[in-house]
This record gives sequence, C-alpha cells and structure tokens, in this order.
Amino acid sequence: MAPDTTTSATTGTTTTRTTTRQEDTGARTTEAASLIGGARERIDALDDRIIGLVQERMAISAVIQDARITSGGRRVNLSREMEILARYRDALGKPGTALAMTLLELSRGRV
Repeated sequence: MAPDTTTSATTGTTTTRTTTRQEDTGARTTEAASLIGGARERIDALDDRIIGLVQERMAISAVIQDARITSGGRRVNLSREMEILARYRDALGKPGTALAMTLLELSRGRV
C-alpha cells in the first residue's frame, strides 16, 4: 500500500503513514481485516463468474428469441417469464423477483 505523507504546519514534522489492510476493510483487528480481505477476493471471483454466466444467459436467450421470431412467434414469451420470476422469488424472496426482472431485461435483447 502506498504511504501517506503529511507535514504539520505548526511543528514542521513530516509523518509517513502506510495505509493498512485493516483500515481498507474497516476492521478493528488484523485478524478481521485478513478474513474480510480474503472474503472480498472470493466475492470478486464469484462476481466475475456471475457476470460470465449472465453473458452466457444473454447469448442463449438471443438464440431462443431468434428461433421464435424466425418461426413467426413473438420475441418475448410472457408465460415463460412468469415461470422465471416465480422461480427466483421462491428461491430468494422479494429481492429475487427484482433480480429476475433485471436478468430478463438484459436477456430480451434489442429490437
């Protein structure tokens, strides 16, 4: 971590302080800071995987929509979307519905 340098105007003393992992995490102990730092790394890795899965979902949804439209159907299948909303709501509660709505919006593509 980069050191912070401050100079006191009254004493002329320069103090160099290195920002610690403890301060970055908001933890009060080095043990907690270490735990938080490791957990954040795992969350970052999970987020990368989630983003990749959402992108994969979007690509598959585009294939489905193309096939549906090409066959004369509609771009969106509302009964299928209701199934997806219920699945996420049942698994994750009310926030799951919001998450499913976001996924559906991302997966509908642009027409």
